[in-house]
Amino acid sequence: MRAQRVPPHRSLVVRLLATSILVAVCATMTTAWLVVQSTTRAVRQEQGRSLSDDTSVYDALLGYGATHTDWSGVGPIVDERAREVGRRITLTTEDRQVIADSADGPSLRAARPSAIVDPLRTDPGLTGGAERIDPRAVGPYRLTGRERRSLRADADQQVSCLKDQGLGAEIVEAPSGRPSVRIPGSAPRTLSSLCEPWRLEEQLTKTEEVALAKLTKLTLACLGADPFQVKLGIAPDFTTTFGEADPKRASAARSKQAGDCLLKSRRSQLKPYVAPPALLFVTDPADGAAQPTFNLSRANITRIATVTGAVLLLAILVTVLVGTRLVRPLRTLAEAARKPVEDQARVPVTTNDEIGYLATALNDLAARRERTEQQRKAMVSDVAHELRTPLTNMRSWLEAAQDGLATADPQLLSLLLEEAVLLQHIIDDLRDLAAADADTLRVHPEPVYVNDALEQVAEAHRGAAETAAVRLVTETEADPQVVVDPVRLRQLVGNLVSNAVRHTPSGGTVTVRSRVADGELTVQVADTGIGIAAADLPRIFDRFWRADGSRTRSTGGSGLGLAIARKLTEAHGGTISVTSAPGAGSTFTVRMPVALTLVP
Repeated sequence: MRAQRVPPHRSLVVRLLATSILVAVCATMTTAWLVVQSTTRAVRQEQGRSLSDDTSVYDALLGYGATHTDWSGVGPIVDERAREVGRRITLTTEDRQVIADSADGPSLRAARPSAIVDPLRTDPGLTGGAERIDPRAVGPYRLTGRERRSLRADADQQVSCLKDQGLGAEIVEAPSGRPSVRIPGSAPRTLSSLCEPWRLEEQLTKTEEVALAKLTKLTLACLGADPFQVKLGIAPDFTTTFGEADPKRASAARSKQAGDCLLKSRRSQLKPYVAPPALLFVTDPADGAAQPTFNLSRANITRIATVTGAVLLLAILVTVLVGTRLVRPLRTLAEAARKPVEDQARVPVTTNDEIGYLATALNDLAARRERTEQQRKAMVSDVAHELRTPLTNMRSWLEAAQDGLATADPQLLSLLLEEAVLLQHIIDDLRDLAAADADTLRVHPEPVYVNDALEQVAEAHRGAAETAAVRLVTETEADPQVVVDPVRLRQLVGNLVSNAVRHTPSGGTVTVRSRVADGELTVQVADTGIGIAAADLPRIFDRFWRADGSRTRSTGGSGLGLAIARKLTEAHGGTISVTSAPGAGSTFTVRMPVALTLVP
């Protein structure tokens, strides 16, 4: 048999190779992308050195800028913070002129700053919120000593009042020097309502009145509003109340515009009191510069492509080697399965994986095929033997009559008819088995009295039983009428009775019992015969099988009766079983579902 060529697109090696290449490409591209992203992120951190762990540096410089008009005295703070964090800290103007530097190092003109220190515009990434004005930038709102003492006295009175009401309060002083009373979980105005004589929120000092008046004027100018038409109130904590004389002009957008103008005006008002924006660099002391050490230049792209190509080539080579190793046992299995039956040998099972399981399955299949072939040959031999015996007898008697050695009398005709009936019986059995194998064995159910059917079977076999000196009896319950195929039922029970009579010695008994309960017909054929060994029970329903292989047909029958009985039972949707022990007899039990009517 010529080996069939597997199309390349169906080859296991090709598919395995394609899958591996696809996986390798995806994995390599993903890895390269991750490496580039990670490296780029690392480079950016090297360029700017994220201040997630060094926010104290930014906060310290921000506080200095908020309380000074320039950076002239920031040097000591820079040096102190540099020693604490072990980094080089450099502060420059926006045009990269150095203001303060904790250590010598390369120029930072091309470097990316770590942050921009601007008290009027804080960095949201470092302050953990939106861009805002640093609260330490108070400018014209800083209270005088006298104003602080006056407000402090009122604050002490308010705390005392709250404590008399069972509330634990504390005084918090803002960067401007204004004290406020706080209770965890309470709003300031709620505290004021509890202690009416001391409303700190409504007590404006002279310093605050002047500064807030200027701020209100700047905000109204930004809005382009008429002071007589717009009502704008600004508290010391810069909360606002906004309204217009004309209700039609009031809107959420207008209120938002007022908030934006207030922020812009505050920055304009505070600008002369704070230091100008500066660039902050936090770098390693060794090199200082945050120049990129990796980028997607032509050389780096070539390096990435080379490494990626090498990985792909290695993946292809490994895939080819592994695929070839995997396919080799499959080819061995295919060659073994392609050999003729007579030349086939067992395939060695060398692995414990799927291929090993496949080899074991093929060996089992080959063993079953050998057994099937042996059974087929034995069956052909048995059929030939069963057919040859009656044909030989018929031919012998006919030749004897032709040669004048025997007279064509009624006795000879009776002998010939007996052999013809036996031959017809064997042929009918073979036909029934062939129909069962082809799934064309049909039953024709109709209402049948079980007792009558079993009595007919007993009467048909009573002559053979008396000849063998075997007692044949029936035991039935009531007189049930069931829906079964009467012809097939009699054939089924007849095969069991015939088998029991043949295997029961003289003086024995064959009993046929029937019972109908819960929609199930149970028929038992029990004998007191020679019994069946436990090792032979699994094969008792095989075709042409005999427990005693040396028995002749005259003593053992054709060997098809029990096989036909099983097929007829299955055709009715039932089951047949046997229990037996050597020397104690056998009992065949047939169970099949039926529709029934009990007749009293």
